[in-house]
Amino acid sequence: MEKNNSRRKFIKHGAVGAAGLMLAGNSAFANKTVIASSSVPAILGGKPAWSAANWVKWPIWIPEQDEPLLLQAMRGGAWSRSKLVDQFEKEWAEMLGVKRSLMTCNGTNALVVGLNQLGIGAGDEVLVPPYTFIATIQAVTTNGAMPVFVDVDPNTYQMDPSKIEAKITPRTKAIVPVHILGMPADMDRIMAIAKKHNLLVLEDACQAHLAAWKDKTVGNCGLGGAFSFQASKNLNSGEGGAIISNNTDYFQKCNAFHHQGQSSNSAGLGTGSGTRGCNLRITEFQSAILLAQMTRLKEQAEKRWENAQYLTKMFNEIPGIKPAKLYPGTTRSAYHLYMFRINEKEFGTTREKFIKALAAEGLYASTGYGQMNKGEFIKSLAKEPHYLKIYGEKKMKQWLGQTLNTPVNDRLTNEAVWFTQTTLLGTRTEMEQIAEVLKKVQKNASKL
Repeated sequence: MEKNNSRRKFIKHGAVGAAGLMLAGNSAFANKTVIASSSVPAILGGKPAWSAANWVKWPIWIPEQDEPLLLQAMRGGAWSRSKLVDQFEKEWAEMLGVKRSLMTCNGTNALVVGLNQLGIGAGDEVLVPPYTFIATIQAVTTNGAMPVFVDVDPNTYQMDPSKIEAKITPRTKAIVPVHILGMPADMDRIMAIAKKHNLLVLEDACQAHLAAWKDKTVGNCGLGGAFSFQASKNLNSGEGGAIISNNTDYFQKCNAFHHQGQSSNSAGLGTGSGTRGCNLRITEFQSAILLAQMTRLKEQAEKRWENAQYLTKMFNEIPGIKPAKLYPGTTRSAYHLYMFRINEKEFGTTREKFIKALAAEGLYASTGYGQMNKGEFIKSLAKEPHYLKIYGEKKMKQWLGQTLNTPVNDRLTNEAVWFTQTTLLGTRTEMEQIAEVLKKVQKNASKL
């Protein structure tokens, strides 16, 4: 849990630190020239590859372009959900090629609403991967259901489709594939299994803005998809989320739930539509920010995609560095995070020393998620009175034992290294310099 909780600290640090090699100015990708690197790693006395002067803040905010709509919202007086929310929902749906989009107060609650309106509740089991942010799991438990962990694919870090069917029981009701780090899960195989066993699918696309599976944006494969606009995300407004769906009935139910159970055409605080609900609405201010950020999203997505492919090609030539692989059906990864594994024996030093060496060069990296399925949240759930009442002590003990059995995820969490998405907004030359830094560190690994 400690590593998992440090994820957002890393992203926040990286967003204002050396992972941000891109400078916002007249262009979304304007860059300063990095310092010429020496052949000796900075941690051993050489000259750092990057200067602190090159660090930038995320998100990019261009006042003359971005502030008019926000000021309009402030001065208009309609501060709660109104025309700008409607506008963003329409444009977001069009950008993703989906019928409807519904904004929520954050990505976590997009998942909560999405699962709730799939009919997920007490006594149900939901299949999830262990390599994800805790919000995926909390969305399941908030609805009173049981998260059941399916171990990951060692090459892609996604839920391994070959391990799904072994986890299905009579209680299993849904699968939540997570397009982790912005990389699409294997949706063909997952949807085939779901169809075979009559299971519902809600895609956690919170990190995967504009990622695509076989030319279809993620979130379009299952009954619905959830996105996050939290501060670190590729499209963000500090907090915020969205649900997308092509199913009108499902969408209307989600809409009603997020609006205190009222139907989409009801007004005020009347009796509503008779469904359960909560107030999960978003503001006009957040919508104004998102509409401004959206004007750069496609260009930024293309930049990350191109740079990630180039970085992967170079990293594949470095002993001990194993970049994440994409499934053949991937048309585009969003690369909210760029991840690779380090084989300490092959590379020549420990992951901890490697990351410290990169930091000395001005390139910030993280170890990423920890073994969340073995953390205190999961252990405490096994003792939670309401879960014991619903599932029984024997079932909870059995569940906890199965939850701990994720050997591939265990190995992954001990080998993973992350760069933030801002790293990939640099120039092609900067990608080459990143690779050169890793090569330099690897050649001097025994001295670290």
